[in-house]
Amino acid sequence: MLKKEQVIKIIKDQLPDEFSMDELFERMSFIEHVQKGLKDSEEGRTISEEDLDKEIAE
Repeated sequence: MLKKEQVIKIIKDQLPDEFSMDELFERMSFIEHVQKGLKDSEEGRTISEEDLDKEIAE
């Protein structure tokens, strides 16, 4: 989950002076997904490339 301070920083630092709500949503969604992925990785919730290939084949 994003924090209010993070959202404010992203708006100030990563978006142009004018932007659409879609652009804002896409940026926030991307950052939230990256953070979730990093947390999953830190907590060992990952699978190997080999296991992924097996899942895709099935």
